[in-house]
Amino acid sequence: MWSALLSVFLPVIFLGRTEVHALTSYANDFVDPDFVVARIFGQYTVAAQASILAWAKSLSRQGPWTVTSKTIEPPSNDIHDYMSWSPYWWPNCDNAGNTSALPPEEIWKQCTYVYHDGLFNPDARLINDVGNFQMLSDAVLYNAIAFALTSSGSSFYSMTAVNYIKTWFLDPATRMNPNLNFAQMKRGPQGQVGSHTGVLDLKGMTKITAGIMILRKTQCTDWTPDLDNQMIAWTQQYAQWLETNPTAILESLAPNNHGTFYYNQLASLKLLVNDYEGALNVTNAYFAHQFLTQINATGEQPYEAVRTRPYHYRAYNLAGMITNARIWAYTTGDNSVWNKTSAQGASIKNALDFAMGVPAVKSNEVAYTKELYPSIAAVAAIYGDPSGKYADFLANGFPGYASEAYFLWNQPLAGGMDESAAVLASLGITGTEGVAAATGTTQGTPRTTSRRRPWDKFSGAVRVHAGSWVLPALVIAGLLYTLCS
Repeated sequence: MWSALLSVFLPVIFLGRTEVHALTSYANDFVDPDFVVARIFGQYTVAAQASILAWAKSLSRQGPWTVTSKTIEPPSNDIHDYMSWSPYWWPNCDNAGNTSALPPEEIWKQCTYVYHDGLFNPDARLINDVGNFQMLSDAVLYNAIAFALTSSGSSFYSMTAVNYIKTWFLDPATRMNPNLNFAQMKRGPQGQVGSHTGVLDLKGMTKITAGIMILRKTQCTDWTPDLDNQMIAWTQQYAQWLETNPTAILESLAPNNHGTFYYNQLASLKLLVNDYEGALNVTNAYFAHQFLTQINATGEQPYEAVRTRPYHYRAYNLAGMITNARIWAYTTGDNSVWNKTSAQGASIKNALDFAMGVPAVKSNEVAYTKELYPSIAAVAAIYGDPSGKYADFLANGFPGYASEAYFLWNQPLAGGMDESAAVLASLGITGTEGVAAATGTTQGTPRTTSRRRPWDKFSGAVRVHAGSWVLPALVIAGLLYTLCS
């Protein structure tokens, strides 16, 4: 049988004929690198794999990104310092003492800035280190996964991921200094330093960590020991800043999503420097403190419910909670974390169930509806979906949910047959037997591992196995087409 490698490469050969929807940047997630490297995927994940490959290729055209590309210098006058402006702060120049209109540069320094929750100040993106880092985190993750799906040793995908990592973190001319001293500056006379909320800007370190771990575990030749050592050194310096800087410590105490994502980030950094015990200690700290008050008995998230966009913030914090739980499970090989409850006896599943029961339209947040979908997929895969309510919710909200990248690593999860069939039909492969033959699927139980993983719950599930690395000439031709187009 052809391997999973072929099952994902065939759609890419003919991407011109296969519809792949636009990139979705998820709030956060930790994609288990062992799961990706094992290549044990559900039979109907072909469309999700095709999306990952397409997104990886799209992102490869947009980078690299660097903190040195901004046109406004931070107060340190060091362009290598990360910088961003707090998004919900607006200028009030009534007391600035000016007699004529101030130019923007003077407004930023002289006018008092006032907080308006949920109201985004568009000029905050005049400096876009935060947006560039978000793109970087997605690019590293998807190119690393694409490499694991399609190649060994070296490939276009791995070279892209490595180049992006080197540019942002390691190359002397473009590297970021390992601190967030000027993240989410409030501006104004007293706001020329960063605020603790700025730590949130680098939440995507969790995705980058997963990407680097995939490169390591696939023994990617582009990710050399020297680069690994350099990245570990940078990460150690940044982690020290997160754990000791007074601004960062304030973020670690935040009871809401800011605290949740702080622990996401710090725990993933511990994994990146191979400190698994440290990663476990960090996630334990989260579940022993913030988590206890984040979900009440009904499943409501009180700190998020009071915000001006409660639907968005419920979904946002859920993504962070699930990410912390995934890292805890990864470090221990134990899935009991999903049974942890808040002080009022509610679990992550209860929080999701409550969020699903509050329509986005109630708070005029229909545009944010899809933000909940990755968490629904995660809960369905982890806790099970015997009644089909999670799959039904996804299907009703977004019928093509199985073509989302998250469908790949949230298995078992119902769906995907039609999406996979559509991708394969573009290649002239039809019918159940045709899908099974093209994807190399078999019936049976999954491999036995020394550490339990979420996919160890599969029993008699359909799997896709990695097989021979010897590719048909058609696949090689497809690779050449993909790289040259």
